[in-house]
Amino acid sequence: MVQVPSGPRGPDQPSADHPQSEGAGLLDELRAAVARYVVPPSPEALDAITLWIAATHLQPAWQHAPRLAIVAPTKACGKSRLLDVLHETVHDPFITVNSTPAAIFRSITEQPPTLLVDEADTIFGSVKVAEKNEEMRGLLNAGHQRNRPTTRVVGPEHKPVKFPTFAMAAIAGIGDLPDTIMDRAVVIRMRKRLESEHVDDFRTRTDVPFLQAVRARLADWLGPQLEAASDLVPTMPVRDRAADTWEPLVAVADLAGGAWPQRARTACRTMTDREKGNEHDRGAKIRILVDIRAAFARNGDPRLMATETLLHALNSDPEAPWHEHGPVGLTARKLQMLLADYEIHSANRRFSESTQRRGYARADFTDAWNRYCPAPESVASAASGVHSAAPPVGAERSESEARSRPSPPQATQRRGPGSGLPLAPLVPGTGPRR
Repeated sequence: MVQVPSGPRGPDQPSADHPQSEGAGLLDELRAAVARYVVPPSPEALDAITLWIAATHLQPAWQHAPRLAIVAPTKACGKSRLLDVLHETVHDPFITVNSTPAAIFRSITEQPPTLLVDEADTIFGSVKVAEKNEEMRGLLNAGHQRNRPTTRVVGPEHKPVKFPTFAMAAIAGIGDLPDTIMDRAVVIRMRKRLESEHVDDFRTRTDVPFLQAVRARLADWLGPQLEAASDLVPTMPVRDRAADTWEPLVAVADLAGGAWPQRARTACRTMTDREKGNEHDRGAKIRILVDIRAAFARNGDPRLMATETLLHALNSDPEAPWHEHGPVGLTARKLQMLLADYEIHSANRRFSESTQRRGYARADFTDAWNRYCPAPESVASAASGVHSAAPPVGAERSESEARSRPSPPQATQRRGPGSGLPLAPLVPGTGPRR
């Protein structure tokens, strides 16, 4: 057996509670092999990469094909090196740099390859470029779920033919990928390596055979597990699309046993919750809800807020993008457009000084806040800390409410539907938690 050379590694050692098995030992070996060449952002990310690689060898067993989104803020963060490692360890790698969507879906069969897409920022990096590659985005979206073929007319008879799209894919690029892809992905946010973080140089002559030997042993173990994997329904710590995406990884961990079932669920919960915290930065329609909730909290959580007061709060935040929306920032019209999908509209409202102005009711936002951006502690704390202050002009309670209601109690944080599990703290440099 090829021995794993020395280098960074952090697999748990066998214990009485988690006896080592063949599968757990192979995943530990694969994890250490990945860590030799790249520095993932966290131990959980390293566990996720390991399980994703293993899951590619059982693709016919899965109902969903999770994407591995390898993103970074700049170049030289290890994205391409990670793709090099994936190329030598995943099942039947298919490099798609400069490949057309037609060539890709014609290469996918009932025994699908593993798609590896590098330099995705050249495909989706700007709105104009992304529009030209809409077919590629559609292919990557459709291929996340089984039985989502693409139909093309082929041959002299122009006969419609269905081509399968189902295949696992790793996609690397600078900056976030389109939201529809990120939503179907295990997200690995790579960073520039510190001088103190050691990795081995990647040498094709010596390292490719080493990684391919690891892949061969992994395939030998997983091959006979296909039927068991097809019947496995693992208990998931997340729900909905996140559960669909992570289920193959958790299933592989359950097949391996040892410490891996717990480590997989810890990685799933931690990384999913971390991405929930990033969602409002990826989409303006989510970000606007978060910032409006903060604006209400800073103004004492009034029942009503005038449109001009809300716009001033949004446009005056130097860390928010709204002041960049045109010469005067976000306007009432643009705000209405962002909120239209949530069926939230401004209307003539009566404020405490017996005047009517266009504005928004806080109650109209409650359902959207609960569904799309459950309140973080910072927002709840801000809300509870300002209730005793007098509301500013334009953000008052209505006059009738002021007469009929006592002062509101301090706000308490509520968890809305889909808020997920609490975020587990990250401790840099530590191994996987049990």
